[in-house]
Amino acid sequence: MSPPPRILREQLAAVLWPAATVLGIVLLGLLAARNVSANLAAAGLEIDFSFLWQEAGFDVSESLIGYSPRDTYARVLLVGILNTLAAAALILVLASGIGLFVGIAMTSSNWLVRTLARTYVELLRNLPKLLIVIALYVAMVRSLPHIRSAWTSPFGAMLSNRGLVLPWPIIDQGGQALAIAACLWLVGALLWIRAARLHQDRTGELRPVFLPVVAAAASLYAALDLTDTLHITWSVPKLTGFNVSGGVSLSLQFTALVVALSVYHGGQIGAIVRGGIIATSRGQREAAQALGLDWLKTMRLIVLPQALRVITPPLGNQYSNLLKNTSIALAIGYSDLLSVVSTSVNQTFRPIELMALVAAFFLIANLLISALVNWCNHAFRLKAR
Repeated sequence: MSPPPRILREQLAAVLWPAATVLGIVLLGLLAARNVSANLAAAGLEIDFSFLWQEAGFDVSESLIGYSPRDTYARVLLVGILNTLAAAALILVLASGIGLFVGIAMTSSNWLVRTLARTYVELLRNLPKLLIVIALYVAMVRSLPHIRSAWTSPFGAMLSNRGLVLPWPIIDQGGQALAIAACLWLVGALLWIRAARLHQDRTGELRPVFLPVVAAAASLYAALDLTDTLHITWSVPKLTGFNVSGGVSLSLQFTALVVALSVYHGGQIGAIVRGGIIATSRGQREAAQALGLDWLKTMRLIVLPQALRVITPPLGNQYSNLLKNTSIALAIGYSDLLSVVSTSVNQTFRPIELMALVAAFFLIANLLISALVNWCNHAFRLKAR
């Protein structure tokens, strides 16, 4: 028996409307591409990416890989991408830590702690991030001491108006063995975490996770060290004349960008964490106190695991914004992707090709972030038993 005509129309509409929408988008894209191509042809230009293999001819403020002005535009774009990813990764870690602390503080029963946390969030929420970055950079340039009078920490770090220099480990031998051991440790840690979770689901018994994982890492390192397979020394910065030798140097622009955006996005993430904590049932926290759990265990075992399910989607949006906001580094001279592209456009007069590459990078990076967040959201969801 065939379905009624109304159901057939609904099924047909469910297929035709999405297909018509996709077709319309494709046609608009083709029309735009044809229009751009016609305008370029009228101006005697054409889309051409062969300039990427020409000599760039300009320097960058810092680079994670070897680079000189004699290298190609492709390599300087790679330098910009790596600088952008390095800043974004460090900002993500610091902002997440700040946001977790601020979010918990905003739900504190202590009036002073709660008020300070809320004031911090509201202040940063209503200030432009570009203003924060520029103000911090100018303050660091004007207030930090010269290199001869650099501030030195007990751990050897040095801060001056040239930037931040940190102690850095140097692997003299055994780098491959350390990489293999790290991979084995990571696989073992993931398997142990999964086994502990399955055991808890079956029996309700909670097995320790953190201490065994840390003990395994320490044991692997001790085994490599005792067998003389691995040898690591620390390069500690020290003042030599009018410069600093040793350690790893972070420019003032990089330091200002990381600190400013970490503080800014830390406030945004703090508001998200607060919302997730409030979304959990107050009765569960009271029940935990009645069972004798202290505040730290209540947060770690009951509140935060449930809040994580609520805050994961908005955290994904915040991390995508964080990556895109690194582009304001152009204002303080940090050689991120947008900075090197801006210089490349002025030299090659290829704005369409270069902007297309920038758009492709941010699109792919944000799609990867979205995919990772969706995977985490799927992993954290409540499972029916």
